[in-house]
Amino acid sequence: MSDRQIRSVAIVGGGTAGWMAAAGLVNALDAMGVQIKLIESAQIGSVGVGEATIPPIMDFIRQLGIAEDELVRDVKATYKLGVGFRDWTRPGHFYFHPFGPTGPGIGSIPFQAYWLKMFLAGKAAPLEEYSIQAVAATQGRFTRPVHAPNTPLNKITYALHFDASSFARYLRGFAEKRGVQRIEGDVRHVSRRSHDGFIESVTLQSGESIAADLFVDCSGFRGLLIEEALETGYDDWSHWLPCDRALVVHSEPASAPDPYTLVTARDAGWQWRIPLQHRNGNGYVYSGAFTTRKSAETTLLANLEGRPLSAPVELRFTPGRRRKAWNGNVVALGLAAGFLEPLEATGIHLIQRGIAMLLKFFPDRDFATADIDRYNRMLEFEFGRVRDFLLMHYTQTERRGEFWDHCRAIPLTDTLLEKIELFRSHGRILREDTELFPVTSWLSVMVGQNIIPRRYDPLVDGLDARKIQSKLDELHSGVRSSVESMPAHWDYIRARAGRSPLLAG
Repeated sequence: MSDRQIRSVAIVGGGTAGWMAAAGLVNALDAMGVQIKLIESAQIGSVGVGEATIPPIMDFIRQLGIAEDELVRDVKATYKLGVGFRDWTRPGHFYFHPFGPTGPGIGSIPFQAYWLKMFLAGKAAPLEEYSIQAVAATQGRFTRPVHAPNTPLNKITYALHFDASSFARYLRGFAEKRGVQRIEGDVRHVSRRSHDGFIESVTLQSGESIAADLFVDCSGFRGLLIEEALETGYDDWSHWLPCDRALVVHSEPASAPDPYTLVTARDAGWQWRIPLQHRNGNGYVYSGAFTTRKSAETTLLANLEGRPLSAPVELRFTPGRRRKAWNGNVVALGLAAGFLEPLEATGIHLIQRGIAMLLKFFPDRDFATADIDRYNRMLEFEFGRVRDFLLMHYTQTERRGEFWDHCRAIPLTDTLLEKIELFRSHGRILREDTELFPVTSWLSVMVGQNIIPRRYDPLVDGLDARKIQSKLDELHSGVRSSVESMPAHWDYIRARAGRSPLLAG
């Protein structure tokens, strides 16, 4: 039998997607002797919108064997326990979308079912008060999970805030130490094989030609290989997701960093504040159909908590996804595969999922159609469920104004409509297959945006009401006492990462 093993991989494009791919692939393929080259141009800047992540990023970091304290120190990261939504449901309202579980079930009855029964009867506290992540975040406290049996301290779930460019540089160092070869240059020509249309090689401006068995397209929105060369096609989802641009600016920190991302609704979109050790990341994500750049910039700059460190930079995008993330011998990651928008910080996660799925279905040089088709179906499912989660944020609000009135009129997908109706009827939330967001996420956002079920699950009536009340009281007090034992978020970072005052290093 002839040797059909993949011997070479060429990653076209650097940035977060390119260096995550390089680090993930070299870590997994080291024993196979696969040669990995990454082509990037120093003249092409990274989009760099993503500074917030979600908990699966910690799995990626651990799988690479990266020391978390070292990473936090080197990229000036902070911790993230969830997302706070200000003025989103309606002006003056705040709700929190925490990471991690909220409370345990009682027998076969899940937490949300028995909490809902008592909440509808006016006998339960607000949902956030049963989440250690939510309470700790709003009090500015943090710790990683600690061994404390029968307390929520065992299950603290978190992610990171970091500068995406710094993270990419860190991963570059990791990958190059393990043999990834970085090649500086711009791709000027793409050659395809005549018999099957696969990419054969790319030629740089210098004239150097680079051939590979497998190509990974991390070239950003342009999709140099996946679109310009292979004409894969793009599904435009702007009829569901109304925002198509963002203004981004960094600012001085006005206080110690909070362990959560703050999202504030604005007249034509929303503004983020992401605290790092040395600065805040800020952005206004908005629809160009409902405001001008000048007006958006005025709004953004008027609502910073510290002095801006630069002029705002505008980014434009078309929400959607490539019709095939894997086409022939090209796998697209990051913006080349698609982009929805920064709300709920899913961009880096979708890169991570693309890498994980590529390794799950890693090909040989025959590139089996069944593997490629399954990969594409799984990524299509992931993108679709994230789209539904984001769509719910926009359509289920009580805000008024031209933009928000437009959002409420956006038709729901069938999958999202079913999700909401199942919840409205009896508070049921079903998580399907590899769907990213867990039950707690859907529950927090739906309740936070005032989607309240008409009735609770009838099976809850099989539990003694006194037992439910006792359990809720126990959970509530356990969360409070656990949070009181936690250090301040900034103190935790300084102790672990060796930081002293803000703006250090």
